[in-house]
Amino acid sequence: MNRIIVPLLFGVIGTAILLSLGTWQMQRLEWKRGILNEIETRIDGAPEPLPTMIDPTEQKYQPVSLFGVYGDGEVHVLVSVKRRGAGYRVIAPFITDTGRTVLVDRGFVDLEDKDAIRRLGDTEILGNLHWPDDRNSSTPENDTAKNIWFARDVGALAEKLGTEPLLVIARQETPADQGIMPLPVSTEGIPNDHLQYAITWFSLAAVWTLMTAVYIARTMRAQKGPEL
Repeated sequence: MNRIIVPLLFGVIGTAILLSLGTWQMQRLEWKRGILNEIETRIDGAPEPLPTMIDPTEQKYQPVSLFGVYGDGEVHVLVSVKRRGAGYRVIAPFITDTGRTVLVDRGFVDLEDKDAIRRLGDTEILGNLHWPDDRNSSTPENDTAKNIWFARDVGALAEKLGTEPLLVIARQETPADQGIMPLPVSTEGIPNDHLQYAITWFSLAAVWTLMTAVYIARTMRAQKGPEL
């Protein structure tokens, strides 16, 4: 009997730890779902005026409505879109009817349309403020000579196009430019892998329990000795 006490305790404690980790991930899953719901509610809310004081933490995803015209120039950010492949986000300066100039991410164009002529007349824009976190340690430096960027660096974009450091991601442009597909802000790119993590921990707990049971059963049979 003494030979099974230690593996039994080891099995019970190990299973309890794995189950607690799985439970914690389920709690994290509910927390993350709540955060995503808050973001989605924020994104789809009623449009607000452009802020005069910039606070990226408080104003991220703030819905806005703009009236005005596009200014000269644009920047092309290389991206890849599902079912479309590689192309560019078109970032352009937008002069509002109140005299402010901000950045607008108009959306996606195919590679061959990088230098196509865009519509620049009077425009109404519905969109969301955003401070994207596109750049990481593996992101190449922007090729400004060829006007090919690899990240939406708001400060650098504002300096390049002569605007305030405010980026609006367009959800709808009226009248629409048929050559541009809007890529509005969404929660699609925000990872939520807690369910997979929970399943992994619960599966390990089941395996741990099974292995403990098999070991104890074999030990007990060995203690009984061979049947006559």
